[in-house]
Amino acid sequence: MKLSVVIPAYNEEESIPETLRALYQTLVKHEIDHEICVTNDNSKDKTEQVLQELQKEIPTLVYFTNKGPNGFGFAVRYGLERFSGDCVAVMMADLSDDPEDLVKYYRTMQEQNVDAVFGSRFSKGGKVVDYPKLKLYINRVANLIIRFMTGIKYNDTTNAFKLYKRETIEGVKPFLSSHFNLTVELPLKAYVRGYSFAVVPNSWTNRKYGESKLKIKEMGSRYFFILLYCMIEKSFSRGDYRKKA
Repeated sequence: MKLSVVIPAYNEEESIPETLRALYQTLVKHEIDHEICVTNDNSKDKTEQVLQELQKEIPTLVYFTNKGPNGFGFAVRYGLERFSGDCVAVMMADLSDDPEDLVKYYRTMQEQNVDAVFGSRFSKGGKVVDYPKLKLYINRVANLIIRFMTGIKYNDTTNAFKLYKRETIEGVKPFLSSHFNLTVELPLKAYVRGYSFAVVPNSWTNRKYGESKLKIKEMGSRYFFILLYCMIEKSFSRGDYRKKA
């Protein structure tokens, strides 16, 4: 089962080398057939030049440049339309996600034959390092609301770091989100449409370089839109979009 890893990157010239080297070395160590797909989201720094240099030492690295429209959601979607693997993970370019956790996701998908594997930073065995207090508070409240309104038995829906089978990605299309709300759209659509998932504890570490692209003030209504959409689909679509047996 070939694993693809989609990584959106905007102005990540400082972070991306360490991230890609660590990811590649980990996947090679565990003998996992893979490709690393970076979407350069029209970066204004030297991200593209850095990727060109990294291709010389990382043979499984491919990158695309998304000329626009730009934004986190568009960049991830760009990669999700172009990966070649049997399953695909979404990871961050800043090494906040641990490559060893991705191996756990992959093995879990193999062993349990689930349609998706979701990470939880807040279940037993999960951890966060240097998480900004305000963002942590907002995160926990948002996930509590999502659980209450949808019934999903999972406490970290907003966590972008997840693994999906190719069939699952095809099954949750068309994508609606252009921004960080895509991280909620993918798992909630998978849940509402009847795809199976396993939950694996994972760790998260705050970035060492640059700044987060997530702007909380801009995202509230967009998250709420996706949440309402998924609730409406669950309640009124009469199963038209559900996974076919």
